Amino acid sequence: MPLWQPEPAPGRYGALLLLLIAGYLLSAFITARWIESLQVVVFTVAMILALRSSSVSWRGVRLLLAIAVIGVPVFAISLSKATGDVGTGIANIWTGLVLLAAVVMIVHRVLAFGTVTLQSIFGAFSAYLIVGLMFASFFAAIYHFSGDHFFANNQPGNTQTFQYFSFTTLTTLGYGDFTALENSGRAVAVMEALTGQIFLATLVARLVAAFRTSGDGQNASDDRQN
Repeated sequence: MPLWQPEPAPGRYGALLLLLIAGYLLSAFITARWIESLQVVVFTVAMILALRSSSVSWRGVRLLLAIAVIGVPVFAISLSKATGDVGTGIANIWTGLVLLAAVVMIVHRVLAFGTVTLQSIFGAFSAYLIVGLMFASFFAAIYHFSGDHFFANNQPGNTQTFQYFSFTTLTTLGYGDFTALENSGRAVAVMEALTGQIFLATLVARLVAAFRTSGDGQNASDDRQN
């Protein structure tokens, strides 16, 4: 067994970041019901990309892929009118858990790699976007389990408004045009705001600072060699 092993290469998260941005923009501008089914496909592909860039064993990859593939038709069935709000709420919870798994894999991979690269920053921002989409799924689940009530002042609850509310909460913008009505929604919103602050203040800031420092160190080393 060799005494020294090369450090694993960082994951490649550029494609994942582009996919997440494209998926969010599609859901923001298209209000048709089929956009929810398209989103779960996008989230499944995001899960696969996160797996590809993770250090999970091949057996674990096959297990997670099987769960994701089985979950797509189950999600489609749950969204049908026959299952009602309960089925849709369960599908939203499943989507949130899939996204949570993707966040854990990305953050673990980014932190495990010693050298900060541009791909590490792409991974961190991808995880940040996934966190916003994950909480939007949980808000949707609360909406369906609460008899289609979530926002105050009878504001509509749909994919677009949940994602809008989620990202304004995650970034602590707090426009105030959408607010949670029940205590359950408020509690989850507080957890998301805290998560967003911790995420930006610790992981992303640390990666950006380390990336700049490593770049300055590399430039200084090049100057000395010249």
